[in-house]
Amino acid sequence: MKAVFTGTFDPITNGHVDIIKRAATMFDELHVLLCINSEKKGMFTAEQRAAMVKLACDGIDNVKVAICEGLLTEYTEKNDIPFIVRGVRDGNDLSYEASLATINRGLRNHPETVFLPSKPEYSHISSTYARDMIKYGEDLSYALPLSVIEYLKKIGMAR
Repeated sequence: MKAVFTGTFDPITNGHVDIIKRAATMFDELHVLLCINSEKKGMFTAEQRAAMVKLACDGIDNVKVAICEGLLTEYTEKNDIPFIVRGVRDGNDLSYEASLATINRGLRNHPETVFLPSKPEYSHISSTYARDMIKYGEDLSYALPLSVIEYLKKIGMAR
């Protein structure tokens, strides 16, 4: 079975990686799909975000990283993917994601959404939090994978 885990990953966090690792044990193939939201101006380019996702997923053999600029359901249909994986940190996330799941299920190939609750140690970490820590030069080790921190140092975004 195939599944897709989507996000803007601006940047990818330890919480994202935890969901990816857990989902990768549930499915034969997991596509980690970097979605481009034209409404949002990110801190990082799509190429930088994709590089960080690839670094964070290194060593997870059944993970494929891709970039999508269209509808998620177009991607799931084209790649014959019946499941969407979503991580949820709290009740607000669940409510929002449940609404999206209902919409996605009504489109094209009717993908089912699988919700994975965040582990407590990651429930407060978000990409917004990580961007703030980057912006103010704070310690990133709690929020981001080491490989991503090293990448950020390489591109001059972290110390």
